Amino acid sequence: MREIEELAGRLREFAAVRDWEHYHTPKNLAMALSAEVGELVAEFQWLTPDESARIMNDPEAAARVRAEIGDVFNYLTRLADVLGIDILDAARTKLDNSERRYDPTTYRGPFRKAPPLP
Repeated sequence: MREIEELAGRLREFAAVRDWEHYHTPKNLAMALSAEVGELVAEFQWLTPDESARIMNDPEAAARVRAEIGDVFNYLTRLADVLGIDILDAARTKLDNSERRYDPTTYRGPFRKAPPLP
């Protein structure tokens, strides 16, 4: 948790010293996050499943993937910070809900959508 708080603080400072806070609205950050996810997806777009599993074996491709994952994580962290969301708590809560929704005795092997939680 401390590392994410430190990262959020650095991102906050990064925006502040450049007078960019007014651009860091939830809408703008969500849009930027979406764009960065698109750039990450582009690294895998025309690869076969086997090629995508080996992408980190290519140093140049690996560097691009790391950079895009860094961008995605930074924008997600900044968005959560601006919205006042504890990102780890949100992720844990979502995983808890998914574990309840997709009971392994019922949902194992082939994927099928679970009904919504009550």
